[in-house]
Amino acid sequence: MKVDLAWSGQRVTRSMRLRLPDGLLRRLILPLLLLLAWQASTALGLFERSQLPAPLAVLRAAHELIANGQLVAHVAISAARVAQGFAWGSLLAIGLGLAVGLSRAIEELVAPTLQALRTIPSLAWVPLLILWLGIDEASKVTLIAIGAFFPVYTNLVAGIRHLDRKLVEVGVAYGMQGWELAREVLLPAALPALLTGLRIGLAQAWLFLVAAELIAASRGLGFLLIDSQNTGRADIIVLSIGLLALLGKASDWLLQRLEQRLLRWQDAYTRR
Repeated sequence: MKVDLAWSGQRVTRSMRLRLPDGLLRRLILPLLLLLAWQASTALGLFERSQLPAPLAVLRAAHELIANGQLVAHVAISAARVAQGFAWGSLLAIGLGLAVGLSRAIEELVAPTLQALRTIPSLAWVPLLILWLGIDEASKVTLIAIGAFFPVYTNLVAGIRHLDRKLVEVGVAYGMQGWELAREVLLPAALPALLTGLRIGLAQAWLFLVAAELIAASRGLGFLLIDSQNTGRADIIVLSIGLLALLGKASDWLLQRLEQRLLRWQDAYTRR
């Protein structure tokens, strides 16, 4: 498209092209095919409405919840819980991961126990957290923090373990010890592994959210999911699942952008 502009008596012609982000159309192909398959299966009557409502029925359910103000409240409280749990879990994982990276004694002390705790399913923590912390926000945020902790910790420790030994020796030769060595050498060098762990940890935080909102919650997408199951509202169940997927993808996109910004120095292989 060509546009003529007059500026200070001088005629300027600029060629403007409307461009979409690279690969956007390819990324939309599978979601659109799934949407078409969903619409076709409901139109052909392959599923009962109580099992799988049509896309328009889900949109009507969304409109209903937006109109009465419930949807925004549920999304806001779930996002706040994930943000708090992810922040606490990540900070603890980074601190402990750096300590393990600096000291073999600390690794031998904590690593076997953490490896055992990592295998515990999310729902198994629920009764214990209720006994310890009650049914308020603390138990929900703690469960989400547990979900975020292990991927961040595991990836950070693995990143530190794969560092070039000479890099650490240079830091020690310059007199760095303890926190200074961790801040100046270990953390920057292990940053790619840490960012990968943060992205996986954030996904885990969303996965643990539903289990967390089983703990006597009265708001949140997990509560909405369980409540709509009890009332037989399949349209709200599908809506809740879709929102969890969208929010998870949106938060991962933000971390991905941060990763690209922090690792722009990295000369990594890019597929064609």
